[in-house]
Amino acid sequence: MTPKQFKGWTIPGPEPEPQSPQPAAGPDETLDALSGHYKIFQLREGHRFSTDDLLVAWYGTSRAVRAERILDLGSGLGTVAMIAAWRLPGSRLVTIEAQEVSYALSRKSHKLNGLEARLEARLGDFRDPSLFQQGESFDLILGSPPYFPLDAGVLSEHPQKVACRFEARGTVADYLSAAAPRLAPGGMISVVFPVRPAEQHARVVQGAKASGLVIVSERWVRLKQDEEPLLGVFLFMRQSDLPPAFVSKLEGAPVREPDLVIRLRDGSVSPEYSAIKLSIGFPP
Repeated sequence: MTPKQFKGWTIPGPEPEPQSPQPAAGPDETLDALSGHYKIFQLREGHRFSTDDLLVAWYGTSRAVRAERILDLGSGLGTVAMIAAWRLPGSRLVTIEAQEVSYALSRKSHKLNGLEARLEARLGDFRDPSLFQQGESFDLILGSPPYFPLDAGVLSEHPQKVACRFEARGTVADYLSAAAPRLAPGGMISVVFPVRPAEQHARVVQGAKASGLVIVSERWVRLKQDEEPLLGVFLFMRQSDLPPAFVSKLEGAPVREPDLVIRLRDGSVSPEYSAIKLSIGFPP
């Protein structure tokens, strides 16, 4: 079989098994490439996946490489979960999303990509404990929380965009509070969140502490080489799963990895970010 290519890049991984009937994009939707042969349905004028989603999916799956059970909180279109499913083919996943429009789009994408047997989508607010089964736990929990309080800016006229950018259903602390009790022994949580202004980074630190978590590592992201880092990807573990001396060391000197640069001065994609994109099934 001749490998399929896109702009000179050979698409990795097996093609999904054809589903019947095959879901199709509606008049206000687009069908776009995601990881490998996976594709995703999105609203043409609504919320669309972004670099943030790619970063948290890459960071979490790069650290929790043996994760068998994965949870995506506030999963939106299902981008993060689908990248994780592509990258860790032996995993089973659960997504929780409160917006019916995003939930419906994610269900279509799961069917198109043959993921319904591996990926269970649940509709509701992730802060609702009834959405989880008794004793249910996960090796890796992923999240891309909204960044801003509702009064922090001009709200979009599109409701799907509002909930993805503004804290209509919980802060980063709420994400961590909901995630911590669902961790399997030795499990990990990864989120993406702003590190500027400094108050934003402090919210992550405070949220982790309030939920009995410790930041095991973090990496700040420069969208352009000469700009200050605006985003960060974080990895958390439960304090009780780590030696007390190690927890004290992390709290005294957090592990901040070298900044990740997305684009160089000339506007081209950096070699490292190109390698990251390749590792999650994207063209460089």
